[in-house]
Amino acid sequence: MGTLILFIAILAILVFVHELGHFLVAKRSGIRVDEFGLGFPPRIWGIKKGETLYSINAIPFGGFVKIFGENPDEEAVSGEDSKRSFINQNRMTQAAVLVAGVTFNLLFAWFLFALMFMVGFPASAYDNDRVTNASVMITSVRPDSPAMSAGITPGDTIERIEYTSGGLGVILEGEALSVESVMEAIQANGTSELLLTVSRGGESVTLPAKPEEGIVSDGVALGVSLDFIGTLKVAPHVAIGYGFIQVRDMITMIIVSLSDLFVGAIKGEQNVLDQVTGPVGIVGLVGDASRLGWVYLINFTAMISIHLAIINLVPFPALDGGRLLFVGIEAVTRKRIPMMIANYANAIGFFILLGLMFIVTISDIARLSF
Repeated sequence: MGTLILFIAILAILVFVHELGHFLVAKRSGIRVDEFGLGFPPRIWGIKKGETLYSINAIPFGGFVKIFGENPDEEAVSGEDSKRSFINQNRMTQAAVLVAGVTFNLLFAWFLFALMFMVGFPASAYDNDRVTNASVMITSVRPDSPAMSAGITPGDTIERIEYTSGGLGVILEGEALSVESVMEAIQANGTSELLLTVSRGGESVTLPAKPEEGIVSDGVALGVSLDFIGTLKVAPHVAIGYGFIQVRDMITMIIVSLSDLFVGAIKGEQNVLDQVTGPVGIVGLVGDASRLGWVYLINFTAMISIHLAIINLVPFPALDGGRLLFVGIEAVTRKRIPMMIANYANAIGFFILLGLMFIVTISDIARLSF
């Protein structure tokens, strides 16, 4: 239950940031904003200040800004207050309002990444000489592996390993610990039982484990990935630069991944549902991140914020990208798309997105069941 509440809180923050972008730019442009709502109706609470109703709604998975004329009707096109309608603004203003939500999500991710680097963020000592207090950390555990059977979990930091080499007991600890020395110790130990002492949540835990053959192509293994992880903490002005680089790299990675997914789906080379995670799956990921620590949770929130921004730019009706596409078409043709066509396209797109979300959620639940 705690993880679910945390997920809803993160989603509410990200949606608030996104809709705040639309809201502020629309207000700044003189466009009438009728409602700013968190969640979807039915409405639980609302208060009207000026011309805008601020509301909290019962369904927590989303939010909205009701901008006058964004879904145009006769009143918005030629009514009494039509000059303040979104549909009657110039194309640049419309595009600015539409792209503002995505921009705010990216700026928020930049802020979160910069904050992480200012307070200290776990990072690989192999990548940056600014990393301090590095130690060998288990970054992932292979399913159905000896490590998983032994109770080893991602985020465990290795403090000591007791193993057998040439019939003699050997202890590896302190400064002698490195990714290479731990891997060599596992190989030297063979399939005999070894003792791994790890730091977890500030406590030391000793776990017996037996490496097995067949996990890697040569020799034995426990089924873990290791890295030399320490703390990367930098001055604020450096953190701002690091945060920008992190956002840039994440945007590139997401675009490449989405492109590969799209091409693979067209070619029939992969099942899209196996590669996509919906709300149920994200709840599990939020739980994993929170167990590793609040810094990991901030990092995860920043990543989700960037995903939300990129997906919203996809040129599909009902998404910001779809509405931007309509604005672009109108700018090129210098003709307004008939409001009935635009409204129907966005409504159909919205229901298609709901259907896809339902299918992905069922897929998430099925993965949890087996």
